[in-house]
Amino acid sequence: MYYLVRITFFLTIFISIASCGSFKKINNKKVSALGKTRSTKTINKISSGNGIKKISKTQRANDYIKKYSSTAKEEMKKFKIPASITLAQGMLESGFGYGTLARKGNNHFGIKCHKGWKGRKIYHDDDKKGECFRVYKNAKKSYRDHSIFLSQRGRYSFLFDYKITNYKAWAKGLKKAGYATDPNYSKKLIDLIERYDLYRFDKRRFLKNKKIQFVEYHKVKKGDTLYSISKKYGITVKHLIKENKLKNNTIYLGQELKIY
Repeated sequence: MYYLVRITFFLTIFISIASCGSFKKINNKKVSALGKTRSTKTINKISSGNGIKKISKTQRANDYIKKYSSTAKEEMKKFKIPASITLAQGMLESGFGYGTLARKGNNHFGIKCHKGWKGRKIYHDDDKKGECFRVYKNAKKSYRDHSIFLSQRGRYSFLFDYKITNYKAWAKGLKKAGYATDPNYSKKLIDLIERYDLYRFDKRRFLKNKKIQFVEYHKVKKGDTLYSISKKYGITVKHLIKENKLKNNTIYLGQELKIY
């Protein structure tokens, strides 16, 4: 009887230990599973952005201007098309360089194939589904083709009668000539030019030693100071005062300051 009691006692302890171990294993599995789920969620959250940092519209615009303003000025010098107009069209048509045509075809001005185009092509939905657009080797080629497109087509010839500094007339003229079907096209161009001071890239020329030099101007807006203007263009206040023959730091709304 004594031995039977002891055997029963040990069996009870053994069963209890075994049960406890199983319970721990089950719990560990649950903890492990929960840990894995949490880890996966964290990874998904991090990777959901695809590593792409969101860029504001203003930043995209400023990046575009910084990248292509010199090209626009080169085209202005050769073809007499205001740099402000070229830049505004490029910004609008290409979505600041992020549009499909700009990314896949280096087409910054939405120029369609038209009859006689022998270069590469890309098809994209525009006014109609699957329209043919030109593809360029790089953005600079797109800028040059835009200049040629405007200067060699009869319907745009009247634009060149406008002063190169009259961006409003150019913007309205482009709409009138049928460059785009958007009824607000000219307004959008003018808004871009004035919002980002693109008119500062339009040339002012003067004769000096029988050479034509190009001068950049800034039109003073509300809130401008000589210091803020100098920072914007990477020059000194002293340079601004000297170039514009100012007696002090006082400037007024609408005043045109020579930058270079």
